[in-house]
Amino acid sequence: MARVLVDKGLVHLDRYFDYAVPAAMDAEAQPGVRVRVRFGAGEKGGRREGGKLVNGFVVERVAESEFRGVLAPIAQVLSPERVLTPELLGLCRAVADRYAGTLADVVQLAVPPRRAKVEGKDSGAPLPPNGMPGAGSWGRYGAGPGFLEALGRGESPRAVWTALPGPHWPQELARAMAAAMASGRGALAVLPDGRAAARVDAALGELVGSGRHVVLSADAGPEERYRRWLAVSRGAVRAVIGTRAAMFAPVRDLGLAVIWDDGDGSHSDPHAPQPHAREVLLQRSVTERAGFLLGGLSCTVEAAQLVETGWARPLTADREQVRAAAPLVRTVGDADEARDAAARAARLPTLAWQVVREGLKHGPVLVQVPRRGYVPRLACERCREPARCRACAGPLEARDAGELRCGWCGREEADWRCGECGGTRLRARIVGARRTAEELGRAFPAVPVRTSGRDHVLDTVPGVPSLVVSTPGAEPVAEGGYAAALLLDGWALLSRPDLRAGEEALRRWLQAAALVRGHAEGGTVAVIAEATLRPVQALVRWDPVGHAVRELAERAELGFPPVSRMASVTGRPEDVAEMLAAAGLPEGAEVLGPVPVPPPDAGRPRRPGDPPPGEEWDRALVRVRPGQGAALAAALKTAQAARLVKREGEAVRVRVDPPDLG
Repeated sequence: MARVLVDKGLVHLDRYFDYAVPAAMDAEAQPGVRVRVRFGAGEKGGRREGGKLVNGFVVERVAESEFRGVLAPIAQVLSPERVLTPELLGLCRAVADRYAGTLADVVQLAVPPRRAKVEGKDSGAPLPPNGMPGAGSWGRYGAGPGFLEALGRGESPRAVWTALPGPHWPQELARAMAAAMASGRGALAVLPDGRAAARVDAALGELVGSGRHVVLSADAGPEERYRRWLAVSRGAVRAVIGTRAAMFAPVRDLGLAVIWDDGDGSHSDPHAPQPHAREVLLQRSVTERAGFLLGGLSCTVEAAQLVETGWARPLTADREQVRAAAPLVRTVGDADEARDAAARAARLPTLAWQVVREGLKHGPVLVQVPRRGYVPRLACERCREPARCRACAGPLEARDAGELRCGWCGREEADWRCGECGGTRLRARIVGARRTAEELGRAFPAVPVRTSGRDHVLDTVPGVPSLVVSTPGAEPVAEGGYAAALLLDGWALLSRPDLRAGEEALRRWLQAAALVRGHAEGGTVAVIAEATLRPVQALVRWDPVGHAVRELAERAELGFPPVSRMASVTGRPEDVAEMLAAAGLPEGAEVLGPVPVPPPDAGRPRRPGDPPPGEEWDRALVRVRPGQGAALAAALKTAQAARLVKREGEAVRVRVDPPDLG
């Protein structure tokens, strides 16, 4: 008899089902293989029959079943390849429990679709371990060489690494992976996009040679990607570099799990249950007793929390090293704009023109232009402090009638007053990005203008004078570094209705500024934003860690994630209310809202859990104390399953750790 995980991601069916194993399939129907079974059958005379043929995985072979009727047989063993190993199954179960999701949904993310033509080919034998790499530029990070040596000795150190600006981080990351591989163990690195993965791939290839690692990304195509995934699963390859989906890569004897730039939104999977790569790799580091390295040019509050709790140690350079590697960052405030009426009309102060003109004498100049469509949030007109609710510290929103209301708990704010300066006037400012880019192109007609964005992303640009206009995250690498950079329309990033607006703005600015030559080489960056704001000052000092530590302290005071755990419940108003009333929430759980939220985008297909088209949505946030996250996820999952079994109302959408808190 076989216990089968059926490929049905319904929360009330999140369990195993028993099937009989025909004698002809006994040898092949082993734990981890793909099978076809009939599912959804009724019972007739004590025997399950009928139902549709669906895919599944054998997870266990047992002698007896708790089902007292006659078991339906497995219809077909699709492949004898054991793709769902016990280790991968345990990881998927842990991720499903953390995010209030189903095991079948997580397994779909972890195991790529089968390609029969690839499975019949041999993946080869693993190559012997490579030699221990030298410390290279890790010596700039104080304890960096010791971190590499610990990996080479087979230990499992854990660190949060704040990389210096410049083009060297792919080589440094590759050295960490090579050190773990030198101990005979595996290594896994997850990066935000294919361009970053390609840079680390090239760096690791130079260190350890070919045949010892693979790249798992969508760029390879489904067949080639499955071939590489099988090589990892079979143990023929011990190291993986990839994008988000590679977080589940079945690396044998994992020695080091790496995530680069964990603040990038691409690390959060859009498919149910929407896990974040950082949390999955943290889970793997604990359960597989592997080393862990969280690296980036910036620092998230989650990274700062790992250091504060002592779970990981910091890897940072001293201030002299930072000052030598970072460009000079210059700011401009309202006073400068007021003295320059012509620049104010063009939305560019004199400083910006000076930086661009001077930079073009020595090389390419990067111009970062925020994407269109950011929704501004309200802030104090005098000191620019975000306007927040006095009850729950959620963001305030202006309704059509002009009244203020909290975006979290729905409470109205009749007499708002800024807690920082006492001001009573609000502002919501955003600057058009496209027009600014066009003005720069017209101002320098003799200079080539290159653009990099969503539709056309450049990887590199030559080191000759030119203007490179890019949206955040699409900045190409310039040969020899940019001579200067102009970070435009800072309010477009800082005014987003998001708890992470300041952190995200600083992250985007640091990424662009890190591509500029160091101060000693004349590199200059001009940021067009209010100079007194905390993210701007952190950029000037090049202090992402200090910014993250202060953000973490504020969130601890206000009860914001990651200090607390949160979940969002979205659906029709009556469905949200009924589910929250029925859920056995942990003691002390705080329900914020519900408040109205926009319906799903009309241009995308409906997903399971979406309210019917045209109906009003509500969203409630449930906040619990540290240590209660697992209980919160279990309570919401149980309540959702009970509603589906009883067919009560419409389904609701549950998301643990939602990124868009406001």
